[in-house]
Amino acid sequence: MPDRGGGPTGPRIRVGRPSRRVRTLLMTLGVLAVLGMAFTMFAGFWTDWLWYRSVNYSSVFTTTLWTKIGLFFVFGLLMALAVGFNIWLAHRLRPPLSAMSMEQQSLDRYRMGIAPYKKWLLFGITALVGLIAGASASSQWRTWLMWVNGVPFHQKDPQFHLDVSFYAFDLPWYRFLLGFGFAAAILSLIAAALTHYLYGGLRITSPGARATAAATGHLSVLLGIFVALKAVAYWLDRYGLAVKSSDFKATDNWTGLRYVDANAYLPAKTILFCIAVICALLFFATLWRRTWQLPMIGFGLMVLSAILIGGLYPAIVQKFQVQPNEQAKEAPYVEKNLKATREAYGIDGTQVTEYSGKSNTTDKTKLRDDVDSTASVRIMDPNVVSPTFQQLQQIRNYYAFPTNLDVDRYTKDGKDQDTVIGLRELNLNGIPKNNWINDHFRYTHGYGAVAAKGTEADAEGRPVFTESDLPSTGDLGTYQQRIYYGEKTTTYSIVGGPQKEIDYSDDNGEKTTSYAGKSGVNLSNPVNRAAYAVAFGEPQILYSGAIGEGSRILYNRTPKERVEAVAPWLTIDGDAYPAVVDGKIQWIVDAYTTTNGYPYASRTTLGDTTADSLTATNNSRAVVAQQNQVNYIRNSVKATVDAYTGDVKLYQWDTEDPVLKTWMKAFPGTVKPRTAIPDSLMDHLRYPQDLFKVQRELLTRYHVKDAQTFLSGSEVWQVPDEPTNKSGDAVPPYYLSMKMPDQTAQAFSLTTTFTPNGRDNLSAFMAVDSEPGTPDYGKIRILKLPTNTTVNGPKQVQSQFNSEQDIAESIKLLKGGDSDVEYGNLLTVPLDGGLLYVEPVYVRGGGLKYPLLRKVLVTYGGNTAFEDTLDEALNKVFGAEGTTTTPPDESTTSPPTSSNPTVQEALNDAQKAFETGQEALKKGDWQAYGEAQKDLEDALKRAEDAQTKADKTSGSSGSGSSPSPSSTASSSPSGSPSSSPNSG
Repeated sequence: MPDRGGGPTGPRIRVGRPSRRVRTLLMTLGVLAVLGMAFTMFAGFWTDWLWYRSVNYSSVFTTTLWTKIGLFFVFGLLMALAVGFNIWLAHRLRPPLSAMSMEQQSLDRYRMGIAPYKKWLLFGITALVGLIAGASASSQWRTWLMWVNGVPFHQKDPQFHLDVSFYAFDLPWYRFLLGFGFAAAILSLIAAALTHYLYGGLRITSPGARATAAATGHLSVLLGIFVALKAVAYWLDRYGLAVKSSDFKATDNWTGLRYVDANAYLPAKTILFCIAVICALLFFATLWRRTWQLPMIGFGLMVLSAILIGGLYPAIVQKFQVQPNEQAKEAPYVEKNLKATREAYGIDGTQVTEYSGKSNTTDKTKLRDDVDSTASVRIMDPNVVSPTFQQLQQIRNYYAFPTNLDVDRYTKDGKDQDTVIGLRELNLNGIPKNNWINDHFRYTHGYGAVAAKGTEADAEGRPVFTESDLPSTGDLGTYQQRIYYGEKTTTYSIVGGPQKEIDYSDDNGEKTTSYAGKSGVNLSNPVNRAAYAVAFGEPQILYSGAIGEGSRILYNRTPKERVEAVAPWLTIDGDAYPAVVDGKIQWIVDAYTTTNGYPYASRTTLGDTTADSLTATNNSRAVVAQQNQVNYIRNSVKATVDAYTGDVKLYQWDTEDPVLKTWMKAFPGTVKPRTAIPDSLMDHLRYPQDLFKVQRELLTRYHVKDAQTFLSGSEVWQVPDEPTNKSGDAVPPYYLSMKMPDQTAQAFSLTTTFTPNGRDNLSAFMAVDSEPGTPDYGKIRILKLPTNTTVNGPKQVQSQFNSEQDIAESIKLLKGGDSDVEYGNLLTVPLDGGLLYVEPVYVRGGGLKYPLLRKVLVTYGGNTAFEDTLDEALNKVFGAEGTTTTPPDESTTSPPTSSNPTVQEALNDAQKAFETGQEALKKGDWQAYGEAQKDLEDALKRAEDAQTKADKTSGSSGSGSSPSPSSTASSSPSGSPSSSPNSG
């Protein structure tokens, strides 16, 4: 009978060896390949280290790196030792002899084949499983850091009375350890069984016992460990019920225990835990009894119990106890879910007020006056006028504005002004010629901010710019205008070296500059250049003469990228916005701390709840973690990124958030205290959109506090679809300075509306105070409309606009020729018990490539107006139109006459210009219409000047038969400027 340790190796056959030259060549190629791979790995590591050091966040890099390395080696070594030890033990426990059979003869050949390589094979297997386990463990660095640095919430769950930190920080780590233990037990069991089989400890077809006593004991212990881990899993599953999600009452991702969980699953898990412990002891007892009879009976009992107790019994309880009286049974657990969900999402302080939706005031003049004090109605829609900014303020093709501009507020003459603002960022698609030097050395930055009043338009329907031209000048004062870091800056640039950069061009030619900031990584070092040449796949970085002393490479240049890199534990808001603060352009980025382990709080998917009609067309506004499910969120950090230097600063915003405190403990010194926020920056902070969208989605169901109402579903709301198009996407929230009924003054707010589930009438209006530094910041106010009356919602208001005959005809006229009508934001403003709707209407066409404000739609209390300006529309709605004179019909009007031939000639020119303008208006040719209006103004001015000169010569003041210029302007067909459609 053959020795189980091996056998005769047989005669050796000599094979021809390759020549010395071939061996040397192969060895050289092998060494070069290894060195190449090593340097590639080094380049990635080295460039990351250089970047973190350049932004002064090297501690984030080192803490993350050492945590990953520690987890890799600890758990990789543990897995390798577990599997390797069991292979070694199974080999050591092999029987010295085995029965002669066909099965064993076949195995003998395998044993003899691997005998010379046993040590190497053992090392290879253990190294492989160790590498896989280590790599998997290193990805859990966040879980480890949260567990080891976790701070208490000082809030307890209602079922087990444990601090929330147990579920948020401890339970995820325990589950990882349990999963690792299961993997180690299963791999060890498989490896040991294969080794026992290979060396005769286990037999399938051989005569006699199927397993030796040693193999039986060894495998029983491993099975006992597996069952013991299953017992631990049952025990942890008890606590997991508090954070378990399920579908309940048309509510996706309901979280927490329900009646069946508390009264069936919870006791079932406890019973299964006890059974698993007994079963594990029976497996361990096999070391002495040397039989699998009792442990296999115990294992069968555990499986049967899992089916009956863990599956069938809860189903019976649900069917015969819960369903016949569901509301009464589930109500106590629903109340726990309501309370926890409202706390976890920061909506527990929401103020819900009944609101009639109809005004009882008969004094319309007072209502008209109240509009101005109630809201600064923004008629410049930042999501529409970007092409207008582009056309009027782009100046050079290598600049561009974002698709969606931002809304901020700036103070002038002591008054806050809602402002639409955008940065003139670099647009590589617009440079004269694309090549490596132009793309990365010459065209490196944008230039200047452009801002306009949100509540005004000029006579042509264009924005009233408060900051414009190149270089930008206006109300923002003096500031560093070069923009090296921005939302559209997605490629790297090499600056500060011998190659000059283009600033901008004017009539005197190109203005050049050289970057003077300390941002980026110095490329003077040849090692750095080689590393970046490899990391970026651009060999020219290594040898280009355009790189020299002082050259620095800038990359990771969007605000979101930079904040996410220096704080990888934060979730970044989808919309960074610029502000001019203390002579610098600062990008302001809202960041969130989240967890998925808040007991009883229902979960939400960030990518779904933050989607709306804007994110559907603009990917840059989408949340980073699209599929990240959370059930706790806080806007805990306000971050800034300097547009010139790229400096990143993180400020603590929520001083009570335990998740942020945990991360600040893990990464000390990375987040500045809230007290460090400058007052000048505080003025530009605002309530973040993505958090607001998450909260409004939760409030469609969780605005109620009563379990019975929640279960009945009678008060479920929905976020209405965008009414101005047929995309089917949710309407975005809007920033607006306004005053809610319980407020004494306007506050910068973020607003939205709700409609009943499946209907279009209005259910509620929601606003959150966005004025930072005030006691009411973050206070959510909801005006709840009565359910027994119908108040028009956004879609119904839009339909009303479109269906009124006069408005429809006007819209049709505006669409004449090749013009297109674009609807702006439909703003909702609570006013004296009613709701005021305002919507700007833009026209793009007639040779123009950008939209101009032409009309404003207003409705209140059933009255609708469609006028050239907001004031005119408000006056008409509230019956306070003033003394505006309706121009006479064109066909019955003749030009005024004058005895002065010069005046008469000018009046004739004015009449021709008016007629030309009317023809252009009918055709929808706004460019020709604007030119005609200009000619009309010039003609009237000439008539006025000629009449004034004649009056001075004759010594009279407008006497005689010549009409005065003012009467000419008012009585002529051209009318006053305020009566023209372009007087927005």
